[in-house]
Amino acid sequence: MTSAALDLAPTVVLSALHTRRLGRRYEFLPSCASTNDQVAARAAHGAPEGLLVAADEQTHGRGRRGRVWHSPKGESLCFSLLLRPTLPAPRTAPLALLAGAALAEALAAFAFSPRLKWPNDILLDTADGLRKVAGILAEMAGTGERARHVVLGVGCNVNTLKFPELLAPVATSLRLVGGRELHRGTLLASFLDAFEPIYEELLAAGPSAGLARWRRHALLGQPCRVNLEPAPLEGIATGVDEAGALLLRTASGETIAVHAGEVSWL
Repeated sequence: MTSAALDLAPTVVLSALHTRRLGRRYEFLPSCASTNDQVAARAAHGAPEGLLVAADEQTHGRGRRGRVWHSPKGESLCFSLLLRPTLPAPRTAPLALLAGAALAEALAAFAFSPRLKWPNDILLDTADGLRKVAGILAEMAGTGERARHVVLGVGCNVNTLKFPELLAPVATSLRLVGGRELHRGTLLASFLDAFEPIYEELLAAGPSAGLARWRRHALLGQPCRVNLEPAPLEGIATGVDEAGALLLRTASGETIAVHAGEVSWL
C-alpha cells in the first residue's frame, strides 16, 4: 500500500468508526474501475448489508446519467456502501438525499459550509461562486416492487489541487477551499457515523427526519430551471416531498413534484 493510501487502510478507518453495522465489513482497493460495480458484484453473490468498498483511485468512476467522475490516485474519497432496505422499491428513492444530508453534516464537522443541490450534488462556496465538491449515486436492484439491494456510491474531491480543463470551471476540493490537506479515512468514518442513524430512521419510520436534515443544508427558495421533456420547467424550489421529489412552485402558483431532471439556478 502506498503512503498516500494509508489514510484509507482498514485498521485506520475501522478504529475511527462508531457505527453498529454499516462499514464494519470493509474492503480497501488500491485501484478499481468503479467501487459501485465492485459492491454490486458482491451483492449479487450474497454479501451482507453494510459492506463498504473504498478505492485509492477509480479508473472509470461515474456519476448520474453516465457522467465520468474524476478520481485520481491519492486525492479523492471514493467508496460504495451496500444497503438491503426492507422497503418497497419506491420508498428507497430518498436515499441519495439522505446520504447527502449525512455527508453535509460530516463536512460541517470539519468546519466547511456545504450546500446541497437536488438531487445529489454537494457544493462549496469559492471565490468564483458555488462549485461541486462531491456527488452521490444510488443504484437499486430489485424484483418487482421490492428492493433487493441499493448500492450507494459517494465521490468527494478531498485533496485535489488541479482539475482537468473541462472540470476546472465547475469543481473544487476540500483542500482548495479549506487550505489544508484532509485525512480521507476520518472523513469516511464521519460520514458513516452520520448516515447510519438516518438510514435506520428511514427503515423504522420513513424519511421525514433525514429529509429535514437535508433541508438544513439545501439550496432552496431560489428560481431554477429543470430540464424536462418536452420543455423545461421554471419556478421556485421550495423543498422536497417524502418521495425525495423536488417541489417547484411555478409562476402560476402551482406546486409541481419533479422526480427526475437536471436543475440549474437562475
